[in-house]
Amino acid sequence: MQRTRMKKLAERLRLYARWWVARGWNSPRAWRAIAIGVTGLALLLALFRQPLAERFWPEPRIQQLLDDGRQALREGRLSAADGSGARERFEAAAALDPDRRDVRDALVATGHAALAQARRQLAAGEAEAAREALALARDLQMPRTDIDAIAAQLQAGVQGRGGFLQLLQRADQAQAQGHLDDGPDSALPLYQQVLALQPDQMRALEGRDAALSELLAAATDDAARGRLQQAARRLQQVEHYDAGHSELPAARSALNAALEQRRRRAERDLAQGQLDKAAEGFGQLLAVGEDPAARQGLQRVAQAQAREAGRLAGDFHFDAAERALARARELAPECPEVVAAGLALQRARTAARAMDPALSPAERERRVKALLARMAAAEARGQWLLPPGASAYDHFKAAQALAPDDARIRQAGARLLPAARGCLDENLRGNRLQAARACLDAWQALAAGDDGLPAARRRLAQRWLAVGSERLGAGDVGFAARALEQARGLDPATPELPAFAERLRSAGR
Repeated sequence: MQRTRMKKLAERLRLYARWWVARGWNSPRAWRAIAIGVTGLALLLALFRQPLAERFWPEPRIQQLLDDGRQALREGRLSAADGSGARERFEAAAALDPDRRDVRDALVATGHAALAQARRQLAAGEAEAAREALALARDLQMPRTDIDAIAAQLQAGVQGRGGFLQLLQRADQAQAQGHLDDGPDSALPLYQQVLALQPDQMRALEGRDAALSELLAAATDDAARGRLQQAARRLQQVEHYDAGHSELPAARSALNAALEQRRRRAERDLAQGQLDKAAEGFGQLLAVGEDPAARQGLQRVAQAQAREAGRLAGDFHFDAAERALARARELAPECPEVVAAGLALQRARTAARAMDPALSPAERERRVKALLARMAAAEARGQWLLPPGASAYDHFKAAQALAPDDARIRQAGARLLPAARGCLDENLRGNRLQAARACLDAWQALAAGDDGLPAARRRLAQRWLAVGSERLGAGDVGFAARALEQARGLDPATPELPAFAERLRSAGR
């Protein structure tokens, strides 16, 4: 049904078209319709010519708005309620094309002109006009420091030449008393207020330069005396007021030299085992600013303190072990060595509790045999230090606590020590570095004063660096950083460390 209706409609349209072609063009009604249509189209184009042009060809309109705005800016008409001001013209251009650089620059220029106008009006005593200009500068998002300085003067009611003289006198007096930048009434903020109103005021410029020179001299003296954080703070003050001061580079070089000297002293303290001094030194460096080398230094201090805590725990000196472990946790609570030291302390306490004097000889013997059997089983599984509480070392220490003079326990310890050494060698050959570290820790726990330990620690550190170098060449910077950290923790004096660290820094850059 629907299809039939569509066919009939199509046939009617075709017949009408043939009639229009054959007869319609010659009829008066057709010509009148055409004339009315042409007249209406012309009227529409006349009425909507400007909006259509702006819609499809906005470039001429934008350029006209820019030209009008620049003319208004030259004439000092920064804003006007009727839309003829520079701000309104430029904002209209921005509405048509917000991505044009010259439009944004024109608005910024209007903001700077508003700041300059506010300063002139304030100096002339025209407070209300200065407020209006300042409001315009604020709307155009001019620098906060400039706006705040002018607003402060408006609030204080500083007007005319007398106001400037009063500010200058207060600034000179504050400088003479040594109050350079310790509050709103000190020399530098007062000089800055004057310069915000009159940027070329020579007396204020000279006073500010002299005050900054005094700050820089004090910063250089602080750096020489090791007061690094105070020196850095003074340099930041100078940079806030004048980042291009001629004496600033020399003062900054003095601080950098002092920082490097402090870093070397902290490294020397760490190498000599003076862990608290080393931690203090690296902490001072980090107080000045983020320093990856100093942060790694604190990590190595934490590792050394964790090793000390483990040694003390093995000798049942629990209070000293707790203190060493607390210092390590304060520096690097997530460090694997610190976590392992906490487990070692738990083991030692468990072993100490096993030393029960009330045990009968038969019960003591039964427990010793059971512990030695468990030790042998754990040793066969290669469980030297892990899992906590079930490793060969745990069972050995528990048995030793029960019968420290028992010959079987001494024999077990003698058997366990070479096994730990062999475990280290075997895992080094297979580049299983984490497992090798566990074997080394077992060796350390069984014989802390063994002459072969330093060489073993260096071998493992060098292997970490070799594998890290290979992975760094493949682009794995994260693994290389972990390798460097492991090597430093094992032996900070490894000869290959500086070159590898420099490669890693270059790759990071």
